[in-house]
Amino acid sequence: MPEPIRTPPLASAVASHLEELILEGALRPGERLAAERELAEALGVSRPSLREALVMLERKGLLAGSRNGTVVADFLAPLSGPLEGLFGRNSRAAGDYFEYRRLIEPEAAVLAARRITPPERMALEECLVAMKAAHARAVPAEEAAEDLRLHQIVHEAAHNLVMLHVLRVFSGLLKRGIFLSHEQYWQRDALRAAILEQHQALGDAILRGDAGVAGEAMRAHIAFTETAFHELRREASRLSETLRKRDVRALVSTPARRGGGMA
Repeated sequence: MPEPIRTPPLASAVASHLEELILEGALRPGERLAAERELAEALGVSRPSLREALVMLERKGLLAGSRNGTVVADFLAPLSGPLEGLFGRNSRAAGDYFEYRRLIEPEAAVLAARRITPPERMALEECLVAMKAAHARAVPAEEAAEDLRLHQIVHEAAHNLVMLHVLRVFSGLLKRGIFLSHEQYWQRDALRAAILEQHQALGDAILRGDAGVAGEAMRAHIAFTETAFHELRREASRLSETLRKRDVRALVSTPARRGGGMA
C-alpha cells in the first residue's frame, strides 16, 4: 500500500523559501528582514510558524538575530576570513585573481545579456545612473561601491549560483583591501573616466541583450583594470623605496650630527 503524501510542516516550508531567496541573492548578507508581524503577513503565515522558521535558519548560520531584528548572516565569512590571510601574504594571488576574472567574468556578462529579468534590468539601469552621479561627485568610496554593485548585478543576472557566491567572496576581500585598495582606481581622473565609460558600454550591451558585445566589453574592462593595477603597484613600490631611502638618513651618523662640521 503506498504511503500517504505528507506535506512538510509550515515552518519548514517558510525556512526553505527564505533559504532559496538567500541562495539566489535576493536576500543579501547584512540586509535586515522586516519586523516579525510584517514578515509573517507578507509570507501569509502565523507568527509562531515564522519564529520557528527563523530559528531553523539561525541554526544553519544563514540568519543572525540582534537587538535591531533579524539580519541575513555573512555566511561566507568562514571562507573569506582564512582566504584573506592566505591571499594577503602571497605575491602571486593578485595575478591569479585577474586570471580568474579573465576566464569567468566575460562569460557572466554573456549569460547576463541572455538571462536578465525585468527587475534585474531595472536594477542595472539604476546602478548606471548612480555611477554617473557618483562620478560627478568625485567621491572614491562611492564610485568603488557602485563598481562592486554593478558587477554584483551582472552576476545575479547571469543566474549562476556558483558564479554569484564566488564573486561575493572576492568582493568582500576587495572591500578589506586584499590585492589592492579598491578605491585607488577612483583617485585618478584618467582611470575614473575610462572605467565609467567601460561600465556604461558593458551595461548598455547587457540591456540590449547583445551577448557577444557584453562579453567583449567585460574582457576589455578586466584587461584595463589589470594593467592599471600593475601600474599602481609599481608606483607604490617606487614611492615606498623613496621613503625608505629618506628615512634611512636618520639612522646614519653625519659630520654635522657628530659636531665635526666645518667652523
